[in-house]
Amino acid sequence: MFVDEAKISVKAGNGGGGCASFETTRGKKYGRPNGGIGGQGGNIVILADNNRQTLIEFRFNKHFKATSGKHGGSNNKKGEDGKECLLRVPPGTIIRDSDTGAILRDLSKTGEQVIIARGGAGGRGNSRKREATPGEAGESRELSLELKLVADVGIIGYPNAGKSTLLSKITSARPRIAGFPFTTKNPNLGVAQLGDFSFVIADIPGLIEGAHSGRGLGDRFLRHIERTRILVHLIDMSGIEGRDPEVSFSKLNMELGLYSKELTLKKQVIVANKMDMPQSKETIKFFDPKGVGKVYRISAMTGEGISDFLKGLAAELKKVI
Repeated sequence: MFVDEAKISVKAGNGGGGCASFETTRGKKYGRPNGGIGGQGGNIVILADNNRQTLIEFRFNKHFKATSGKHGGSNNKKGEDGKECLLRVPPGTIIRDSDTGAILRDLSKTGEQVIIARGGAGGRGNSRKREATPGEAGESRELSLELKLVADVGIIGYPNAGKSTLLSKITSARPRIAGFPFTTKNPNLGVAQLGDFSFVIADIPGLIEGAHSGRGLGDRFLRHIERTRILVHLIDMSGIEGRDPEVSFSKLNMELGLYSKELTLKKQVIVANKMDMPQSKETIKFFDPKGVGKVYRISAMTGEGISDFLKGLAAELKKVI
């Protein structure tokens, strides 16, 4: 199951209390103070791990707590530090404060990590002729996790345009494919290989009018293409869904702009799909959107034109990497 949002509670460990202790010296009622300091509470750490693909493990387990530090001991013994609690999330996870909505950290790269809640400091012992003090409380936070996929290429288009079929042709991914709209309900990732050059492609679920405002969960899908370098705009040239290809092209680009102006600045590779169908050969004669450059003609079903398209896509991608 693909889960790209989660809310969790985290609590860092408390610091251990300082010790109030005195040496036992024969003939003296009170010896020198020798109480040790308390241990540091464990931190809550979040790490971007490439072995994680979704936030599903946070759907049912929502509360995380690090261990507290141990109390200090006599003879200046320091209490043991608490153990940190390490949470692993997919690269591309944004961490927000649930109360304010403020972004605390964007873990966009594998290996990045952040201490999201610090453990409390250990209390002071009385060994320096001061009163022993209790340990400090560890930080508590309510967090919202939001995943934005990290991919080189995002395939966009209307429902049933053939995005999943194309992904299965050019990568080893095996998304669910069926002849009706909204088969794909979650983004799918695959790796395309062309010689010694490989790149990650994301198949984004079909977008519709109003996607920018959340219609058809469009706003959740659109955020997954914000990190892509290039967009493959796949157009059903057959018109069998009742959509005019040129109108569809314009409307979908409008949705991108309404969601984020930055999406309109991304390089688009335009692909006319279903060219194995007779009506597509007639429709494409009238497909002439301004300023789009080359339009690749393919059939994701039969494989027609796939090789030429993949070479062109790799060449465009190398320009922006």
